[in-house]
Amino acid sequence: MNSSNTSLTTVDRDNIQTAVIKNVISVVLCICINYVNSTLVHTFNKHQILNMNPRYILYTNLVINDIILLTMFTLIQLLSYIVFTLNVSLCIALILVAVASSINSPLTLALMAIECYIAVCFPLRHTQVCTVRKTYAAIGTIWLLSALYILSDLFAALASESPEFFQSNLFCFADAVFRQPYRKKKIEISNIVLMVLVWLILFYTYFKILSAARAAAHDAKKARNTVLLHGFQLLLCMLTYVYYVIVKGLLMLFPRGIRDIRFSVTILVHVLPRLISPVIYGLRDKTFRKYLKTHLFCTTNTETRPQKTT
Repeated sequence: MNSSNTSLTTVDRDNIQTAVIKNVISVVLCICINYVNSTLVHTFNKHQILNMNPRYILYTNLVINDIILLTMFTLIQLLSYIVFTLNVSLCIALILVAVASSINSPLTLALMAIECYIAVCFPLRHTQVCTVRKTYAAIGTIWLLSALYILSDLFAALASESPEFFQSNLFCFADAVFRQPYRKKKIEISNIVLMVLVWLILFYTYFKILSAARAAAHDAKKARNTVLLHGFQLLLCMLTYVYYVIVKGLLMLFPRGIRDIRFSVTILVHVLPRLISPVIYGLRDKTFRKYLKTHLFCTTNTETRPQKTT
């Protein structure tokens, strides 16, 4: 492992007061965001008008990704403060799930942009192209790609590390458990390819929808704004890939604040972006919002009764 990575994986323990404050912030944010996101998933499962719509299926997959990623981040942080070092095998399992869901998010955003593009630009073919079965097949494909991305690191570790390494304890960090020298270059190349691909899809679909919106179609204008929000979400997702750059830059300004810098940047990169997803459909979409109110605020089920006639 090179010296730059070592500097970022070297961790000193916070004092009790600081540790409590940081963990309270993380846990409160995790509970609040996951409560809202879990309510969105519950709303989706309860209403056929939602779970038979490819748009909401893709959105719910994105929300589930957020729940998984935020839960893994908070769990790793809590365990690292409570026991400080984790068993390598447990650490790897947590990181595998977190990284797979992280890779899944931009790919899901690309699929959602394509769905908007087809709905606006090819409305007569939308029901044929964007079926429920094809949507779930697409989701399964991106989960498979995400799994293959991180499983390659696991297989390399199994081939190069001794059995004793997987039984040892260390501070749970991706660079600490996946120590292959080529990994950094692999991450850089794969991140560039992934981001360029997704950005090209977003730009293409946005300008195509923009052309349709000039005809003053309300749905086209709404779809254009939705793709813009997807672009903003993707921009937040990209912060994950410049994590080390941000940390290193701040360390040059505040060389003694490595623990606080790492915590703050992690909150910015992994937690706060999870606040955006509920806004996209949970608050902006009238159909989803109508059913969401029933579950989020525990109101009566009178609003859901007309669902039987749909």
